[in-house]
Amino acid sequence: MKLSNESKIRILEDFYAIDYILFGKKLKDIGARKELAEEYLYHKGAIMSITMEMMDLVGHSPKALNEKVNTKNLLKFSRNSAKLARENCQKLVSCNEGRKSIKKELKESFKNKKITNLEETVHNKIREKSYRLALDNLLIARTISESKNYKKLNEFEGKLIEDAYKILRDQLVESAISMINESSK
Repeated sequence: MKLSNESKIRILEDFYAIDYILFGKKLKDIGARKELAEEYLYHKGAIMSITMEMMDLVGHSPKALNEKVNTKNLLKFSRNSAKLARENCQKLVSCNEGRKSIKKELKESFKNKKITNLEETVHNKIREKSYRLALDNLLIARTISESKNYKKLNEFEGKLIEDAYKILRDQLVESAISMINESSK
């Protein structure tokens, strides 16, 4: 894998931005049980690994950085990226297609299990959808917009990477929601 320094910095930025998307703050500030935090970090590391594979496949080439990157700047970039991803996600969830998609997911949820609390189920489905869209915006949309050959994702290897990404993304969201639910008790 031959990623540029800018791509490697983007990976670090995205690694921290994921926490800001899902929690609104750093992971260490959540105060979750060690087992939940470890599971979350496992899924986060796996999704970053598959994102690196995707970047390599599509020829990720972000603009050259003009300023020196230190921890302070990296966290600032991460917060800004997360904020933008959340804003874009909010637009997608609130549009007609987004509402239809959430309704479809709710119908599937009703078919597959007994619902005891309708309001909580609706809230959780909206949260799950929002998190997935925000992660896709951060990790996929930006990678594609900064790539030389995004059409490689339509080939066999690209489809495998995309399928793996979706599975890992959903597991990461589940882990994050478990942590949020535990910390709100």
